[in-house]
Amino acid sequence: MDAKQDAFRPGSPGRDVARRKGDTVATMTLAFHYNWRRPTKHNDKSMNQALTDISSRQTSRPSADALLQKAIEEPDLSWRILNTLNAFRLLIAAVLLVLFFASGDPRIFGDRFPTIFSATASGYLVFAIVSSISLRQRWAPVNVQAVTQTIVDITAIIVLLHTSGGISSGLGGLLIVFVGVGSLVLPMRFPAVLGAFATFAILGEQVFTQLSSAAALTNYPAAGLLSAVIFSMSLAVRPLSRRIQMSEALARQRGVDLKNLSELNEYIVQHLRESIVVVDSRDNVRLSNASAMQLLGASGSARGRPIRKVSGQLADYISLWRRDGSLSSHPEFTLITAGSNARITAHLAPLGRDGERDAPILIFLEDASLMNARVQQSKLASLGRLSASIAHEIRNPVGAMSHAAQLLAESAGLTDDDRRLTDIMQSHSNRVSHIIDNVLQLSRREISRPERLRLKPWLDEFASEFTRTLELQEGELAVASIPDELEVRMDRSHLRQVLWNLCDNAVKYASKTGGILVELEVGSLKGRGRDYLQVQDHGLGVDAATADKIFEPFFTEHSGGTGLGLYISRELCELNRATLLYLDRPGGGSIFRIVFSDPDRWDRLD
Repeated sequence: MDAKQDAFRPGSPGRDVARRKGDTVATMTLAFHYNWRRPTKHNDKSMNQALTDISSRQTSRPSADALLQKAIEEPDLSWRILNTLNAFRLLIAAVLLVLFFASGDPRIFGDRFPTIFSATASGYLVFAIVSSISLRQRWAPVNVQAVTQTIVDITAIIVLLHTSGGISSGLGGLLIVFVGVGSLVLPMRFPAVLGAFATFAILGEQVFTQLSSAAALTNYPAAGLLSAVIFSMSLAVRPLSRRIQMSEALARQRGVDLKNLSELNEYIVQHLRESIVVVDSRDNVRLSNASAMQLLGASGSARGRPIRKVSGQLADYISLWRRDGSLSSHPEFTLITAGSNARITAHLAPLGRDGERDAPILIFLEDASLMNARVQQSKLASLGRLSASIAHEIRNPVGAMSHAAQLLAESAGLTDDDRRLTDIMQSHSNRVSHIIDNVLQLSRREISRPERLRLKPWLDEFASEFTRTLELQEGELAVASIPDELEVRMDRSHLRQVLWNLCDNAVKYASKTGGILVELEVGSLKGRGRDYLQVQDHGLGVDAATADKIFEPFFTEHSGGTGLGLYISRELCELNRATLLYLDRPGGGSIFRIVFSDPDRWDRLD
């Protein structure tokens, strides 16, 4: 408990990492719930301009008057209302014509003056068609078209009403729709004028009907009630129109804010220090940044693709984690990419409630070599200080003891037991001296002198020397067929030291299975074209828990080992821009692979 509490105290590294990952999860959760657009590449100048535009648009909330003025200046809502109203106008004109010609005597509409009714309805239909074109092409401003169309509507409906028997025909109710909807898009003074015009038109039709000796068709109470409804509607609709326009402007402003937020989230995700991938419940990639795709060796955008097509190892572990409830809810595991053989540490963070395993998952990817490099820096710093002390305080006494043991062994009269003791003294003195040499070599980190070398003749010479030195039998060290023209670039002495250490380990640990068989093979990575040389044995292999630690300094599971051999080998490879990897051998045993850098690329860099 104390260790955990210390890790999350203010200022501690554990707390900083937790806070940093917590902020990333918050950003990712926000981004995951929006419809993300495809990321685009921007240079610094364009990105700064984009961020400036975003900040300029994300100002303080505009007032109601500002939103209304913005809605008036951008009358998209008004155009949509007029288009909808014109569609209704087309429908009414067409239906009236169909009812007129389809019905017999007496007709439903237009029975009093059939000729005038048919001509007016036909003209009204033509006007609706012309208005449709005018609204689409926007021949005139929205206010002009709204006033013109509403006046024509009132006039046409009054004529149709008069030719159909007056107010009792029911056509007057259409004026409520046309005047009410027209008032939604007009400035404050126009709705009252249109309402008054419709009122005088209805009452005027009644007076005209009475003067034309058709007093039986008049109905002043109904006409007055309809006029009152229309006029009240024209006055009441305007506040509603203001509210609708304000809501439209506010919705547009919210849309701009959401778009800005989406762009900002996209920028943040793409420039996070962490490499992240988000998969949904069906294991499809919903979100990823460029650094994650680079680590996984994937090309192009992975959005919408199954995670298995991006990384098979990652997909297998996610499937296992979803099925096996005994695994940790926030697990970590290490995978090796197929293209570059890089070691990647993946951390799974479920985004569902209460750690649901069928929910989307946020995956953090970290380059294990970078993490190990940070750890090794601190170890090397301590190692450097220790090496200076070792050189003066330990090396001289050990040399004196070794020399004294040699002199003692040359003395006459020593028994066999005494000679065995002197041999033990010399053996352990040499071992301590070897450890000191390794530590000093780490602290110096000599500069590499890489050169082009043909691998086949160099490897044949190395195999011959190694076989003679360790007195191996024929066939115990096998070299596979190597192309004569294959060239690599590396420091000869460094390559010899690394390969000697790997072969020596293979012989030492493979002999525990009852026989020695060490194989040297070469090949080329798929897709990358980088050549490699690997040492494989038929021994017991390395268990998964130990595989991540074998390259750490001073780590060993065997008595008599220093724990520095593999660590020094990897350091020497990195000095030559090569990589040393451990792989499990199918059927048992181990594979240590040296992945050389591209020699042509080295020439360009040099």
